[in-house]
Amino acid sequence: MNIMRQLELEHMKPTLPDFGIGDTVDVHYLIREGDKERVQIFSGVVIAFHGAGTRRTTTIRRIVSGEGVERTFPLHSSRVADVQVKERGIVRRAKLFYLRGREGKATRLTRNLGKSKFPRSGAGSGVAPKNDAPAAE
Repeated sequence: MNIMRQLELEHMKPTLPDFGIGDTVDVHYLIREGDKERVQIFSGVVIAFHGAGTRRTTTIRRIVSGEGVERTFPLHSSRVADVQVKERGIVRRAKLFYLRGREGKATRLTRNLGKSKFPRSGAGSGVAPKNDAPAAE
């Protein structure tokens, strides 16, 4: 394994929640104000994923006072305390940038009430599962 990839694996979070494009999530983000820290929750729809490994980020969009607000969070940052999935969405695109031009009811996505078939956030993309069983020869 190359050295850069090995260093990257050491600094990645061991587990990430399974969420994907179109899901409504709560991101618990640590905010430092002076010498105090607090957790601020940013709730919105996942519209994009970028990067891979420790550089993996997600863009979350929400509406505040009639204005669209987007924020990009690095998933493996120590500042991201937790990501909780509130609602799953069914989408047919990898990026939902078209939501920027929509207003009101046109921004709603179809809800997925069933169980997800595949991991969607690339949660296990960097860590290979350990195989404790002996190899068959």
